[in-house]
Amino acid sequence: MSANMSGSGSAPCRFAHYFVICGIDNETGLEPDALAGENFDQSPLKRTFKSKVLAHYPKNIECSPFDQDAVNMLCMPKGLSFRTQRDSRTPQFHSFLITREDGSRTYGFVHTYYEEVTSPQICSAMQTLHQMYQAEHNASAHNCPSSSSSSSSSSSSMDSLASSLDEVESPSSTSSSQGGRRSSGCSGEGYDSVRDTLYVSKAMCLITPMPFMHACKRFLSQVHRAVISHQPPPLPLESYIYNILYEVPLPPPGRSLKFHGVYEPVLCQRPGVGELPLADFPLSEAFQLLGVENLVQIFTCVLLEMQILLYSQDYQRLMVVAEGITTLLFPFQWQHVYVPILPASLLHFLDAPVPYLMGLQSKEGTDRSKLELPQEANLCFVDIDNHCIELPEEFPQFPNKTEFIQELSEVLLSFGLSPEGGNTSSEPAVSLQTSTLEKELKSTSLSELVDDRRNGNLGGEALDVLELLQGNPTLERLQALAKRTGVKVARLEALAAGRKALGEEGVGGRSPAEEEELRNAKLNVQLREVFAARFATMFADYESFVIQNSPDLESWLTNREQMHNFDKASFLSDQPEPYLPFLSHFIETQMFATFIDNKIMSQWEEKEPLLRVFDGRIEKARLYNVRAPSLRSSVYQKCTFLKESAQAIEQRLRKIDHTAIHPHLLDMKIGQGKYQQGFFPKLQADVLASGPTNNKWSNRTCSTQRRVDRHRPQNDHLVLDNELKEKYMQENRNLRQPKLSDLSPAVIAQTNWKFVEGLLKECKMKTKRMLVEKMGREAVELGHGEANITGLEENTLIASLCDLLERIWSHGLQVKQGKSALWSHLLHYQAREEKNEQLSESPVSNGQEKRKIESSVGLSALPVSLIQDMRHIQNMGEIKTDVGRARAWIRLSLEKKLLSQHLKQLLSNQALTKKLYKRYAFLRCEEEKEQFLFHLLSLNAVDYFCFTSVFTTIMIPYRAVIIPIKKLSNAMTTSNPWLCVSGELGDSGILQITKNVLEMTFDSAFRPHTHISITFKRQNLGKLTTVQLGHDNSGLLAKWLVDCVMVRNEITGHTYKFPCGRWLGKGVDDGSLERVLIGEFVVPSSDDDGGRGSRTPPLQRSPSQIRRISITSLTGRGSKPTTVQIQESIGEAVNNIIKHFHKPEKERGSLTVLLCGEGGLVWALEQFFHHGFRSARIFQKNVFVWDFFERTVAFVENADQIGDLQETPEPLSLNSESFCRYVNAINSMPRNIGKDGKFQLLVCLGARDRLLPQWLPLLAECSIITRMYEENALLRDKLTVSSLIAVLETLHDFPITLESSLTKSVEL
Repeated sequence: MSANMSGSGSAPCRFAHYFVICGIDNETGLEPDALAGENFDQSPLKRTFKSKVLAHYPKNIECSPFDQDAVNMLCMPKGLSFRTQRDSRTPQFHSFLITREDGSRTYGFVHTYYEEVTSPQICSAMQTLHQMYQAEHNASAHNCPSSSSSSSSSSSSMDSLASSLDEVESPSSTSSSQGGRRSSGCSGEGYDSVRDTLYVSKAMCLITPMPFMHACKRFLSQVHRAVISHQPPPLPLESYIYNILYEVPLPPPGRSLKFHGVYEPVLCQRPGVGELPLADFPLSEAFQLLGVENLVQIFTCVLLEMQILLYSQDYQRLMVVAEGITTLLFPFQWQHVYVPILPASLLHFLDAPVPYLMGLQSKEGTDRSKLELPQEANLCFVDIDNHCIELPEEFPQFPNKTEFIQELSEVLLSFGLSPEGGNTSSEPAVSLQTSTLEKELKSTSLSELVDDRRNGNLGGEALDVLELLQGNPTLERLQALAKRTGVKVARLEALAAGRKALGEEGVGGRSPAEEEELRNAKLNVQLREVFAARFATMFADYESFVIQNSPDLESWLTNREQMHNFDKASFLSDQPEPYLPFLSHFIETQMFATFIDNKIMSQWEEKEPLLRVFDGRIEKARLYNVRAPSLRSSVYQKCTFLKESAQAIEQRLRKIDHTAIHPHLLDMKIGQGKYQQGFFPKLQADVLASGPTNNKWSNRTCSTQRRVDRHRPQNDHLVLDNELKEKYMQENRNLRQPKLSDLSPAVIAQTNWKFVEGLLKECKMKTKRMLVEKMGREAVELGHGEANITGLEENTLIASLCDLLERIWSHGLQVKQGKSALWSHLLHYQAREEKNEQLSESPVSNGQEKRKIESSVGLSALPVSLIQDMRHIQNMGEIKTDVGRARAWIRLSLEKKLLSQHLKQLLSNQALTKKLYKRYAFLRCEEEKEQFLFHLLSLNAVDYFCFTSVFTTIMIPYRAVIIPIKKLSNAMTTSNPWLCVSGELGDSGILQITKNVLEMTFDSAFRPHTHISITFKRQNLGKLTTVQLGHDNSGLLAKWLVDCVMVRNEITGHTYKFPCGRWLGKGVDDGSLERVLIGEFVVPSSDDDGGRGSRTPPLQRSPSQIRRISITSLTGRGSKPTTVQIQESIGEAVNNIIKHFHKPEKERGSLTVLLCGEGGLVWALEQFFHHGFRSARIFQKNVFVWDFFERTVAFVENADQIGDLQETPEPLSLNSESFCRYVNAINSMPRNIGKDGKFQLLVCLGARDRLLPQWLPLLAECSIITRMYEENALLRDKLTVSSLIAVLETLHDFPITLESSLTKSVEL
């Protein structure tokens, strides 16, 4: 009880919470460690045996309960290790951390060494095991078999992984362990209890609330020196352990602390409130192990929340790299599974279908290719020892990566380190030579006790004066001036001289280890400052985009799921173009979401420490950069805080602020725990069970606690908020940290169930986000927040859906095959279906439904086939990997609105699913699987072009069908037809069609339809925009009445309709032999999926499906548009073009549709020119607007010759000159596009060259108008013409570019 009380009072302020000893339990003896992957083919000396926590002090602390299983597992992740006198027994140091369910962390620092085994039972047990092993070995083979072959027969990938990671020799021991290696062979030189001395590993561990790695390492190495020294330590070991547990406080923020180990003082320092948080793991080592470029790539993968697996023989290397990378994330924090050292018993955690950062110990000499991991589609594999990394496919680079690497390299070079890194030697072995030990003992004199009392060596007041003066540039200039003029500032010089002398003495008195520590600390903080400065630049104005719309914390926490907290679209639109690929991915991560949540919560409660420091940085940067735009420029800005931050650390370590109480004799029983060289003594537990009650800082903590308790009743209303917040934080974590203490099947099953729930929730959120973003304006009207998804954001969301599907498919795999679990499953399915096809000798028919497409007469329905879609992907030579194929298949299925249907079909083969997946896998949880497919089905409500827009260089087969008006005779033209299909990415070129290749199909009422069909293969044309259709006018039947042209992409099934409804032929209609038709996307309708019924409006405004007939021929049929309708249609057409240019360039769609399509500018102006047009038949011939234009040109040119135009104003004569030039150029071109086609081309050219408003007055004032237009025509109304000119002039601000299909052969 007293232990608990003393623990709870002072624990939050204590430097260390527990001191732990782990090793072999002599009573239970040798227990094989089944969880760590037992391998009986190995020599007993190389096998894994269970370790135990032999002692820990104190028993328990309320604020940090002792987790015995977890500590034991992480102190000795591979269990006990045995050696003989022939093997190297170099001590090793490593660290670990335990993350609790609430996200808080405790750190462990472990010193492992070898102690002689004195128990005769254990020695004889080892000998018996060795004899059994030898007998078995000799019987099985005469020559030595490969020790690794045993893993090949393993059925499960996780089992084989476990068995391939056998007990590892420490890297530093390999050179001198020849005897050890021989002992595992067949030479018989194994373990003999008479001849050999047996040693077993033992671990000493300090568990601390903060990562003071260097201080803990030095303290533990001194304890070990005391254990193996010839002389007993100055005081019993209990005194030093009691001292660090109960009498050494945590240094306050911004202060340094000195405490005493067994032989030497130990220093540590803690950053101040405004500085970067404590990070004591040496970043220099991480950079040297991996090199700057590799580390920046891994850092990018961590930021994008991929799966990161670190791989090394050395536990400390795993920890240094993991902690190094996570500290560089400031101000963000890793939100997912974080296990820097993954114990052998937790290997099943690599199956986790969530982002993780884990460290796995490699076996010496193990080949990377033999390491089978459950999933690699989204994995960043870091082989630390071999200085290499394997990166996931397709991920964006960190902004300004080259300049960023350059700046980091400069920092490393300034400390004498190579930016390329390299295989640095492993953690230097702890020096244990007794001769040096004795020298050090002599050098540590009692004078240090005097230094401690002086504690900084200057009186407080004098020191403050000196610091103030030294930091003041004005006073420094005055001092320099005084020196030059010979005036002495005696007081100041005396102070400085005293400080300098003491400083020199300090440097002289500092050990090389302390100097190295200071150097490491300065390098650490400078490297971290460079990373922090990048984020401060990228997110300088993030606060402007935080959406805060809740009145209080409770309502915010309650509605968190439904709320938009950050205006992503506006934020991205404000960023430099090169940053967008990275930022669009990063702002979708959990770590960014949590950062924004913390920002919002800071309006109701105290700011989270990292956020407070970061906001301070941004504020400081704003003061330096008065011009805000400089913060948003993509020009690289170097970090300006490097010297400042290094000086703060140097000052703290040069001038110690606090010294802890010295170790002292305790009230102990005499005669117990007798010193015996080389053996850790049995400590007196009652002495170490509880701390003193009269500690100043202990009492301070207790009084603070009482003060908190006194205030608690007044804050009852906050309890609800805290409960809600805790619940939210818990849900926010994708997965709780793995429980190290309980590994029962029930706990593992529960963990897997949490994975399944998490994956389903993630799928629901991702599909909802994709729908809401895609629906744009509709979604805003429904109150869902942001509109106008950009192509970049859409691509990011689809890429993240691909990652999710890969993680779902890799959860619970029986055996891992290939890097993509989804593609592997698809290949299994394909193989089975093709085998069934051969057996039945019929085409693959499983689940193939015919999908009829409306209005596509002549196009036979494209079969819905999962296998066929796979074959399309397999035929794409551009894609080289399984992960790439899986992603392409997902994109294709999404574009075809078949993703849910295909996956349902894939999973319908339950025998295959059972063969590939374990019982707990997501894909074998029926109810969750159905919900998952339903969420994916909802994506059919919107149109995606995510396959077409990404794979722009692939060859795609197209099928085009020309459908004549339904009279058989009209279809039989004797001329040679041709076709040219254009899209956003290019055109097909002229395609000659064989004469009279007529096909006949029947519709649902068995009416016959004839059409001409052509299939061609071209590089991806993108979304189709126009078709040029024509013929050469040869033969007797050279007239052709065409209803429409249908073109289908045979891979995606996207069909476009190009309405015509006009004649092509001389002497009929407008005499055109060639027409440019504008396409519209045909919406597929299907009976099989209800999800396809609801959908968004088309992405682009296209001609209606009613065939387009010349307005000329409508004039005699009544239903003429009114003047108001005509003016409105012109206004709308112009508005649509303006809106087009206000969209981001990549999302604009086709301008041709807005110019020439239904409701486009040409169509609206055609209505305008037809109003009041006298189109009565003269000699049975139609009169066209183009005839009016030609007569105007003839009149102008004639008048010019006579000289009538000499009196006209200068601008009008210029306008008439350009009008005549354009009309004549169009008339003289070799193309036969007809009079309506010529009108269309003139309007397009006039809009492009900003001439339309200049031509209108000429047409309105030309005397020809009276002969060709009624009195009430809009063209004869001066007010209407002037308002039309004003509307058309608004287009002058925009660069209109025309498709080559429109302007071909025009020479201007």
